[in-house]
Amino acid sequence: MSVAAATVLRVIVGSNKTRLVVVRGNSASGKSSVAAGIRDRFGRGLALVGQDNLRRIVLRERDVPGGKNIGLIDLTARYALDAGYHVVVEGILYADRYGDMLARLVADHRGTSRCYYLDIPLEETLVRHASKADPQYLAQVNERHLQEWYRERDLLPGRLETVIGADAPLEATVERIMNETGLARLPATDD
Repeated sequence: MSVAAATVLRVIVGSNKTRLVVVRGNSASGKSSVAAGIRDRFGRGLALVGQDNLRRIVLRERDVPGGKNIGLIDLTARYALDAGYHVVVEGILYADRYGDMLARLVADHRGTSRCYYLDIPLEETLVRHASKADPQYLAQVNERHLQEWYRERDLLPGRLETVIGADAPLEATVERIMNETGLARLPATDD
């Protein structure tokens, strides 16, 4: 198959009943807390596909352009959707590195797909980071790292994302996403 043919080939995933949620933002913006809140609120039947877990833990890979974790995130989300799970993909997921993969995933998903960007100013991310309870993580990731990694309004092209600002409390953000995606009206699975 030629490269041109491969770029046109689409693999449709999930069903009209599955939900795909993408939660992006800078380090310490609250992405993991929002994703965990959605999962806790929904219950069984929702897969959490975390960039940090797949990139740092599974592959032990640095976040670089063309990194192998990009394909693994895509593959994991697609597998879970095809298995009937709702999926939350969360991470920094820089637009220039992950944007094409995320846009294809959203386009290929049969069900409802919604993307959210947590737009938190650098000063607030520093405050949130300092409040983390994991001393080992705080020793590994410091203020200098957060400043180096920070990208202001690193939005995906095509207006795919709903922007949520720093003034939105965690519970309100979880509630909003649950309602806008329809997850609030769906039952958890018994499996």
